[in-house]
Amino acid sequence: MAGTALVLGGGGVTGIGWEIGMLAGLAEAGVNLCSADVVIGTSAGSLVGAQLTSGQLTLEELYERQLAGPSGGPSVGASAGAVGIAQGGGAPARMGAVSMARFAAIALRSRDAVTFGARMGRLALAARTGPENTQRAVIAGRLLSQEWPARRLMITAVDAYTGERSAFDGGSGVKLADAVAASCAVPGVWPPVTIGDRRWIDGGVHSCANADLAAGYGRVVVIAPMASGGGPVATPRAQAARLAADGAEVLVVTPDRAARAAFGRNVLDPSKRAAAARAGRVQAAAHASEAARVWAGGADR
Repeated sequence: MAGTALVLGGGGVTGIGWEIGMLAGLAEAGVNLCSADVVIGTSAGSLVGAQLTSGQLTLEELYERQLAGPSGGPSVGASAGAVGIAQGGGAPARMGAVSMARFAAIALRSRDAVTFGARMGRLALAARTGPENTQRAVIAGRLLSQEWPARRLMITAVDAYTGERSAFDGGSGVKLADAVAASCAVPGVWPPVTIGDRRWIDGGVHSCANADLAAGYGRVVVIAPMASGGGPVATPRAQAARLAADGAEVLVVTPDRAARAAFGRNVLDPSKRAAAARAGRVQAAAHASEAARVWAGGADR
């Protein structure tokens, strides 16, 4: 097994801030995960992955943008769930404990991830949300480039009709902005995204991180703002364990207590983004040594 994979999980606006803070902190410690052969992004991680692989800004520049206030100029990190998406009101969207409990209850009644995806798709299709074009425009405005990067980027989404997961990349024929918008389309919060004759919802419906897509790579780092699962939804650690059993060297990083406190109760609240980014950067020091060991390549075989 050879090659490196960086897996960026979902987790709302605070997840975006924390992931970028973590990446910046690891780079400061000498572990630059931007060199990954493949970047796999889900929901919040899809936006981070698109920004990271665009080559337009450095990690430090991306981090500095996370520290801007919710209304303090262009904030690249505040996509799905934040700036511009409150339909004319300015209040942040919500995805707190009640929403998560509702999703968990549906998961526990589903026999597998595809069944769960289909049920979440029906919820999303029936929900009253803002216009699809508005959401897509916001996502497009947060991207640093509208073109797929030269390096491989995979972005996950779930078919709202069938519940099946797909991973879009530069060879899929799907526009980058459409893929990211689909991956960030939280059921009941934002509308499903139309691509061709299908409609798509958040890739996190299938898995918070979709780390199983890193199968075949020898070195894998999973940065997962949400470590949870339930019923048929596999946790990042469970997926990582399967990768390790197949011979990969894997590191999973999830938020520590301080980071979870920084997130607050609503992961879509842009006012918490800066605190989440700072928490990620501080936490990175605790993982730098192990990340360096994994990324160094002793496991390639």
